[in-house]
Amino acid sequence: MSEVEQVETAVVGGGAMGAATAWHLARRGRDVVLLERFEPGHRNGASHGASRNFNVGYADPAYVAMLVEALPLWRELEAESGTPLLELVGVANHGPAAHFDAVHAALTAAGIPSEFLPVDEASRRWPGIRFDTRVLFNARAGRVNADATIAALHATAAAAGADVRHRTRATRIETLGEDRVRVASVADDGIERVVEARTAVVTLGAWTTKFVGGLALPPLVVTQEGPAHFAVRDESTPWPSYNHFPGAAADGYGYWRSPVYGMLTPGEGVKAGWHGVGPVVDPDARDFLPVPDQLADLQRYARDWLPGVDADAATPISCTYTTTPDEHFVLDRIGPIVVGAGFSGHGFKFTPVVGRILADLADGSRPAPSRFAAGRAAEPGGSPTGLAGT
Repeated sequence: MSEVEQVETAVVGGGAMGAATAWHLARRGRDVVLLERFEPGHRNGASHGASRNFNVGYADPAYVAMLVEALPLWRELEAESGTPLLELVGVANHGPAAHFDAVHAALTAAGIPSEFLPVDEASRRWPGIRFDTRVLFNARAGRVNADATIAALHATAAAAGADVRHRTRATRIETLGEDRVRVASVADDGIERVVEARTAVVTLGAWTTKFVGGLALPPLVVTQEGPAHFAVRDESTPWPSYNHFPGAAADGYGYWRSPVYGMLTPGEGVKAGWHGVGPVVDPDARDFLPVPDQLADLQRYARDWLPGVDADAATPISCTYTTTPDEHFVLDRIGPIVVGAGFSGHGFKFTPVVGRILADLADGSRPAPSRFAAGRAAEPGGSPTGLAGT
């Protein structure tokens, strides 16, 4: 057997949630190793790209509590890393959605700014978007730079003492007892190395089931999603991030695949995407190509609803979603293994909070909200927010 290295916590998967977990643990003085299969800045999972919505449109108390915690933690990460990550350009939620009143009430109760704007006011503020219903606008919201976030988390975790190992693929995990676990990995040199830890935090996104398929987790469905960036017609046009909800087919929404999310990605254009409608894939056998009819419908959406972009100037993007049946996260501990999974579609905004929760689970200091238990009884349905986009 390979020589066994003793550590306190092994974090398997160095995307957003794993990197945030390592950051929190290292700042607490914990002995932590972070194993990441790919090179820095890779495009194989769900944490890459320059923009994610920081959308606060939730009514569920578990998520609203996380929102209250999220903004201060983002600012803390920015200060510690010296990197601007979050721009509060606001989020405009529009379309014939019944849940806006509940979201507005929940945010108001939590002290998070939220207001309804009539069509003419929203159109005056953001002429690049066509509105036909009232808009629920959240000023303390906006967009997050995903690529910069991952780099900042890796750097700050390492500066705090974490051993961050890129190009190191975890190959197997073995539970030795309630407080002991082994993780084997192989780096570029082809040599297998084994770490033995008190806890292992698994944050592998699309690869979660492949690695810990024997654990009692909700089904995790991996899809390849295909949003696109559209060229902006006028660089001086102001853009909020946005979520747009469809109505009846008779009202012109018949071609819609789902709600649409988007935001301006500086230097790349305005992002727009269907929410969770891509084909089911094996993360190790993706083609990274858009589904032609889905892309065509997305371009039609841009022509109909985004007058500020050139719908013919589209640059497709490829990413993975990993989703549970009820679209709630998995944040739980099973023996010595902590699992964070199922974030796709709305998780990135919570990255530093999820890292804190997973670090707490690894430490045994406090449990995650029961909403995120691995063994919960989940009923399939819509997004926890009713709002699309991460």
